[in-house]
Amino acid sequence: MSSKHPIISVTGSSGAGTTTVKSTFDQIFRREGVTAVSIEGDAFHRYDRMAMKAELDARKASGDETFSHFSYDANILDRLEEVFRTYGETGKGVTRHYVHDEDEAARYGAAPGSFTDWEPFEDGSDLLFYEGLHGAVVNDEVNLARHADLKIGVVPVINLEWIQKTHRDRASRGYTTEAVTDTILRRMHAYVHCICPQFIETDVNFQRVPVVDTSDPFIARWIPTADESLVVIRFKNPHGIDFPYLTSMIHDSWMSRANSIVIPGGKLDLAMQLIFTPMIDRLVRDAKRT
Repeated sequence: MSSKHPIISVTGSSGAGTTTVKSTFDQIFRREGVTAVSIEGDAFHRYDRMAMKAELDARKASGDETFSHFSYDANILDRLEEVFRTYGETGKGVTRHYVHDEDEAARYGAAPGSFTDWEPFEDGSDLLFYEGLHGAVVNDEVNLARHADLKIGVVPVINLEWIQKTHRDRASRGYTTEAVTDTILRRMHAYVHCICPQFIETDVNFQRVPVVDTSDPFIARWIPTADESLVVIRFKNPHGIDFPYLTSMIHDSWMSRANSIVIPGGKLDLAMQLIFTPMIDRLVRDAKRT
């Protein structure tokens, strides 16, 4: 952690909804006049698309059916930790972009499935914002959680997560349902061992729970809407959280445990604005005092 150069880390698996959370944070940053440097977890994959396919084929040939982007060794987590550490100490760092599709290729000037060059952060930022798969990893080799001042988990119930991933990958990446299903199955081991343990480290978790039938996520024709969902918000340390204020401001919300509040799905953006605006203001204010 760094009082002078704070770091916010949003972590969740593919299809969890971390990108939506980033949009809300971008709104808060604009409104509060906060200058944030944003980095993506995909930038710290170890392999580009072609190299990853070759590595997957080699792993399968050796009998390993569990290797995926979720796996620790599919990512350069030591490099990510170094970026966190360097930013916390100096306010500087480097990042790159993983180019997913033709639209991003036109934006970044690199082929789909490749990485852009590493480039330094712009000077003068108030904080670093990370969004991706591995923002709170703690294992024998790295401890990313200790560097982040605010850690947020985005964790839909798993059937909903699979529905969201299936629809996204079919619509934006041209994958078949069968291909997405194979990816989900291959990632399950790392999901259990690499993704889930991070939610012990996070300060606030958001878990969206649909209130419609999602029994078979692989044939679902549409993603449950926000109004067809509830969101459970869990605080690791509820000390200082004004639950009466939150329940009064968020209509139809209630406390389910001493550290948890349940809200209608359509109120997620409002809830994040209410919860995180004062936290961000405090981080930036304390940084400027240092």
